[in-house]
Amino acid sequence: MMRALVIVLLAVNALFFAWSRGWLDTVSGVPADGGREPQRLAAQQHPERIQPLAASAVAALAQRSCLELGPLDGDAALAAAQAALKAAGAEAQVRSSEQPGVWVVATIRLADPDFRARKEATYKQLRIAFEPLDGLPAEQPAFVLSRHEGQAEAAAEIGVLERRGLKGLRVLALKAPQARHSLVVAQADGLLAARLMASKDPALAAGFRACSAAPTASAASSAAG
Repeated sequence: MMRALVIVLLAVNALFFAWSRGWLDTVSGVPADGGREPQRLAAQQHPERIQPLAASAVAALAQRSCLELGPLDGDAALAAAQAALKAAGAEAQVRSSEQPGVWVVATIRLADPDFRARKEATYKQLRIAFEPLDGLPAEQPAFVLSRHEGQAEAAAEIGVLERRGLKGLRVLALKAPQARHSLVVAQADGLLAARLMASKDPALAAGFRACSAAPTASAASSAAG
């Protein structure tokens, strides 16, 4: 009886020794080092970068502010700013509006100085305001008689002027309609806000400011990160 007990104890000790060395992990399903989980420590990447936060940083994380970036003219500027915010770890809502174009009623090119002087005298006699055409070098020199937000309105104005006996007028587009956007970071903590305000990324050159109004559910939104 005593001999059997000794044999059993020796067998148990041998099994425990083998298990404690990890030799039986695949058999038992209970790893010997499961309580310490060294595989998780081995999987850490750059643990030396982990630093405790200073009290000021903790306080900054608790702060919340709403920042608005813009205006951003065109979809290309919007896409670039969204990419920059995503890289900075910020999420933003998009606010968009359509900016009207600028159409003008202009004269034909007045390259001949004498002809230009006669046109100028005619407009002054009829008390029609005019100004030199700027922004379209290929169409100069010419006079602008009126400005409009749409091509149809400019064309209608030409009809009015032609009924007054004025000829040689045309409609020119000085500026096409364009979408204008702004990006709203509604809940920026203090650290993120400071990082965004100090950013030198050209895509964020429009600059951040305090939100003009709180974001609403009706605002068109897009996640930037």
